[in-house]
Order: sequence, then C-alpha cells, then structure tokens
Amino acid sequence: MAQTSRGRRLMGEINVVPYIDVMLVLLIIFMITAPLLTQGVKVDLPKAGAEPLEAQRLQPLVLSVDRQGRLYLNLGANPQAPLDDETVAARATAALQRDPEIQVLVKADTAVAYGRVVQAMVILQRAGARKVGFITDALPERARRGS
Repeated sequence: MAQTSRGRRLMGEINVVPYIDVMLVLLIIFMITAPLLTQGVKVDLPKAGAEPLEAQRLQPLVLSVDRQGRLYLNLGANPQAPLDDETVAARATAALQRDPEIQVLVKADTAVAYGRVVQAMVILQRAGARKVGFITDALPERARRGS
C-alpha cells in the first residue's frame, strides 16, 4: 500500500522578512552615500571670453595687479602710478600695434581676486595680446627637492 503524508503540505508563500531586512540595509547605505557623491568644492568662476594662449619668450610687457586690484603697466612716464582699465587697454593696444609678437605677462598679488586677474587678461587680449603669461616667484630650494 502507498503511504500518504497527511501532516506535511507544501508551502506556497515566500518568506519576505529577509528581503525586507536587505532592502532596509540598502536604503540606509544609499541614503548615506548619495549626498557624498553630489558634494564637491563650490566655486563661483568668473565669466570671460578669453581663449587659452601659448607662452613664448620675448621682451615682455608687464601688467601688474596689486592687492587692491589696481592695474599698473610698465609703459609710460610713471610705471608706479595706478591706471584705469581704459588707459591700460589704450597703452597695451599701442604697444601691441608696434610689436604684435610682444609677450604680455601678468604679475598679480596672491591676495587679489581671481576675477580681477581674469578681467585684466581680457583687457589685454582685446588690446591684441596673443601671448599672455604669469610671473611667479620660484619655490625655495628645499621645497623643490621635495623635503
């Protein structure tokens, strides 16, 4: 005779409790990591129509920007006198018309606003400068060796 098992029945339901635990753990992980992925350094970049320029070694025309954002050009009777933007543009245009290959260097104080330096570079570029570079101080010998 055939034996029948009356006490055991197949269960047709899925036990969802372990899946709920896994989903809660994943939810917590995503809630913690999502803000970290979207954060970064917030920088308000200046807007200017300047194009990147190549550097070249020629007798330079130096535009200095001091801590207060005043402009100085190494042309004219008094290079120590601050100039307004229009005067800088006029003098730079005259110098660049005389020698279009002259290199223009910007010498800016470390505390001057980045936007002011970009404005000065745009003035020079509109005056006809095709080559604009920066003047920096050399690193101390110790820092160059990496110690």
